[in-house]
Amino acid sequence: MSDTLTPPTWPDAHASDPRALGWMQGSPPPADKTIRFDDGSFLRFPQLRWSLSHLREFVPTTAIERAPGAPSALPLALRDDLDALRFTSMPGEAMSWREALLRTYYDGILVLHRGRVVQEDYFGEGAADRGHALFSVTKSFVGTLAAMDVHQGRLDPQQPVAELLPELRHSAYGTASVRQVMDMLIGLDYSEDYADPQAGIWDFSRAGGLLPRPEGYAGPLSYGEFLATLRQQGEHGTAFAYKTVNTQVLGWLLERLHGQRLATQISQRLWQPLGTAHDAAISQDATGAAFGGGGMSATVRDLARFGEMMRLRGRFNGRQVVPEAVVADIEAGGQRSHFAQAEGYRATLPGWSYRSMWWVSHNAHGAYMARGVHGQCIYIDPAAEMVIVRTGSHPVASGVGNDPITLPAFAAVAEALMRG
Repeated sequence: MSDTLTPPTWPDAHASDPRALGWMQGSPPPADKTIRFDDGSFLRFPQLRWSLSHLREFVPTTAIERAPGAPSALPLALRDDLDALRFTSMPGEAMSWREALLRTYYDGILVLHRGRVVQEDYFGEGAADRGHALFSVTKSFVGTLAAMDVHQGRLDPQQPVAELLPELRHSAYGTASVRQVMDMLIGLDYSEDYADPQAGIWDFSRAGGLLPRPEGYAGPLSYGEFLATLRQQGEHGTAFAYKTVNTQVLGWLLERLHGQRLATQISQRLWQPLGTAHDAAISQDATGAAFGGGGMSATVRDLARFGEMMRLRGRFNGRQVVPEAVVADIEAGGQRSHFAQAEGYRATLPGWSYRSMWWVSHNAHGAYMARGVHGQCIYIDPAAEMVIVRTGSHPVASGVGNDPITLPAFAAVAEALMRG
């Protein structure tokens, strides 16, 4: 990854609108408008502008079930003044909130203020009742579950991972603690550089069936097999290094600890108590192991319920869904000195930290985020009493593609809401 703030050049949101381009329209669609898994086109731009709203049509998933009955309330207090709100991006460009949404290829946006929906809008294939790929926003669900287990005494954060997952005893995780995994403090010979076609993230994805395997493929055939091949590089516990495989380990650990699939745990401990309106889903490999590092799909409104619960210190829908102490620990963040050593974040996330799979800003508002590639996020601003959920299909996977616009835009919306 690069620290550059220079935006890439791609067809804009309107030129890449999947409806205008005619992707997957017709029965069957024309060959040149068909998006497929087996040729990898479902993750190419501009095809991904359609496929991220239809990811369950490309990979195996299991449902994260909602509770029966009426969903919890998200009252409306819609405003018509936010689109014209002006701010300045990190590179110094003046623009409006509406321009920012289009420039970052949004598919869905929802802004909550004091628990009421003040803006909700969709573009392209985004829709209120359609789940969208969340990618690494999934990590924050997994990290929250693990933090709950730590708080409740089910999980010892200092326990060696290998004691719970002996299959990883001879891997990089053989000398790692649970807390080091939870906070991405693992020294690992593995690359998460999405711009590098040889990076380990792609080998991991092929092992789990998230990418097509080339003819003659002889690599690992599951997430577990891949994790066992990883080797240590450097010390654990000294520096933040963002690696999706760490969350995959944590999700496996939770499945082993509870004797339940990750989808069941998310459903019973978070999704159902929130009173969500729709089932979510999580992708899985050939062994049934969930992709805990990034496999969820969900609707924008249900993500807003999760974010609002966190803003309210774990209480939502008439119950304490997550212990208040767990939320407080996440809000407090991790060690910023660990985060400062990481490459790729100095320009856009200076002074941030990482705790239990959440990104913590340490800004004046105490804002923190769940983040996923191509523009997925839940942004929680306690001081402004605001939650923003965005789904997107940005052509650049890494956050450097949209953070220079997104983060100042979110801050500007927070200030506007605080003014009334």
